[in-house]
Amino acid sequence: MRERRAFQNARRAREFEAFVAGAAGRLLHAATLLTAEPPNANPRARRLLTLALAHTYASWDRLRGEDPYDRARQQLAVRFARGAWHQYGALGRFRPSPSPSPSPSGSGSVAVLARLTPQERLVLVLRMYEGVAEEQTAALLGLPVERVRAICARAMTTLLHPPRGPAPTMAKVVPS
Repeated sequence: MRERRAFQNARRAREFEAFVAGAAGRLLHAATLLTAEPPNANPRARRLLTLALAHTYASWDRLRGEDPYDRARQQLAVRFARGAWHQYGALGRFRPSPSPSPSPSGSGSVAVLARLTPQERLVLVLRMYEGVAEEQTAALLGLPVERVRAICARAMTTLLHPPRGPAPTMAKVVPS
């Protein structure tokens, strides 16, 4: 009995290691986009990914034909949403002030994503980067499909048409 259990545990560990080797890069990139951190300095994204993968590993035997990538992505989204809720009080309330200057690491996409609310980032990453359908995103977040569509449209508008800075001051012309 012990030998069989040890063999099952070894097989489970090998399967999970193979899954992580193939999926961790994409999941880390998704987590980095969610947290709006620079790719070379992303401790929150790495912690988020570690916790999501730990939960996926814990439920590995119960997947029974489910796609482990979907389960890990779901855990990533749920943990990000929960963390944003605890940090800001609600997913959609906090919108950082736009910074016109690019980030010090030179990553312009991070500065652009940082302008979005956590909820907008979550919907945008799930819909555009991960390719999750509106219905699945709505079910995952517990929102109506129309709300997910509106959030995604607002986020895309913010990304494509960033708010302008203050108007330049006009120089006073002195009559001669």
